Amino acid sequence: MSKVITRFAPSPTGYLHIGGGRTALFNWLFARHCGGAFLLRIEDTDRARSTQEAVDALLDGLSWLGLGWDGEPIFQFARMNRHAEVAHDLVAQGKAYYCRCTPEDLDAMRAGQKEKGLHVGYDRRCRDKGHASGAVRIKAPDGQGDMLVKDVVQGDVQVPLPQLDDMILLRADGTPTYMLSVVVDDHDMDITHVIRGDDHLNNTFRQRMIYDAMGWETPQFAHIPMIHGADGSKLSKRHGAVGLEAYRDMGYLPEAMRNYLLRLGWGHGDTEIISTEDAIALFALEDIGRSPSRMDFAKLANLNAHYMRNLTDDDLMARLAPFLEQALGEKPGEAGLKRVKAGLHDLKERAETLIELAHAGLFYVRKRPLLPDAAADKILDAAARQLLSDMRGALAAGNDFTAGGIEQTLKSFSSEKGLKLGKVAMPLRCALTGTTNSPSIFHVAEILGKDEVLARLDDIIPK
Repeated sequence: MSKVITRFAPSPTGYLHIGGGRTALFNWLFARHCGGAFLLRIEDTDRARSTQEAVDALLDGLSWLGLGWDGEPIFQFARMNRHAEVAHDLVAQGKAYYCRCTPEDLDAMRAGQKEKGLHVGYDRRCRDKGHASGAVRIKAPDGQGDMLVKDVVQGDVQVPLPQLDDMILLRADGTPTYMLSVVVDDHDMDITHVIRGDDHLNNTFRQRMIYDAMGWETPQFAHIPMIHGADGSKLSKRHGAVGLEAYRDMGYLPEAMRNYLLRLGWGHGDTEIISTEDAIALFALEDIGRSPSRMDFAKLANLNAHYMRNLTDDDLMARLAPFLEQALGEKPGEAGLKRVKAGLHDLKERAETLIELAHAGLFYVRKRPLLPDAAADKILDAAARQLLSDMRGALAAGNDFTAGGIEQTLKSFSSEKGLKLGKVAMPLRCALTGTTNSPSIFHVAEILGKDEVLARLDDIIPK
């Protein structure tokens, strides 16, 4: 078999949709699995809606997802002359013709077909008139048989030939249609496999007419089902974020997103966690299911938590730093960052995204005096602050400021006060973290260090 070449061909008219990200992933995985090439084509022929900002967003989204493409991106608009050349070549071969029907002519034609209960489509009225100019229409195959497409995912799919009309390849103003541009570009780029959403399945039959008319080899098609929301309807913003950049900004890891998108429609037994290396080794188009997949945000969050926990502390801190800065409102100091790193083991057990992790560790990087949140402030009443004043003396006198030593000091203190340990630990938590929810306060105190703990208590206790 010739070298496998796949492509991802988005239109730069907005963000990179999560469905587009999965399509890109499947193309990338198949190319890497086969030792082939993964190409990127920007279909920017809609000049009114295509923007450089959207192009940049697409490139950034693919880069964040870790789907590097081979060679330089190809821009479709720049190849318009080549597309037109093919259309005129088909006219010269007698496989296409010029049509001078006006929009009014076509509207009247369709209205008459509807009135008579006929199939609505171009009636080929210009096919044999021999016009020397106008829009270019391809000559659809005649007959009453079927056109067959062998799809790797969908199986054998057929369309009756009478349903294929003489579609326009080149508009009267000389601009190519989407159908023509896609086929010419795929042929010239030597694409061997077209892996795309099944909303393009009907287009495949129309595009096959161009391949057949030009005598070009047809690529292998694989149309993958769409991604639906949890309720089974088409995925939209009402289900949650649908753009990949939103998931990046919410603190999801690209490794987790790759793993999650892989399992949306592709499976290898019951295995849920599949590394990128294993995915490349295992990926096969035949393992893509035919049924639509449903977004499961809880599963994505669980996967992300798994991948966060398995990063090295250095790697996790590098990814976490921008989120800490955003949550803090300024760049954290080195001392605070060291504390967060020291507390990562406990912190990452309580978070599923980088944003959650940043907020969980924010108390390590905040400057004194900490402003308690509403729940902590409620606990830090006058009695609690007086208790903390007494507790400060016990902590200052302690020689062992490890988590174990701090715990033993507070056990002795609570026993002397006739209190349960929790009644002592909670006010301390509120004073040191400004919240009622944190990892073990003994571990937190050890990481903060004796001087910082005493200073934070001084900010809280009565003067």
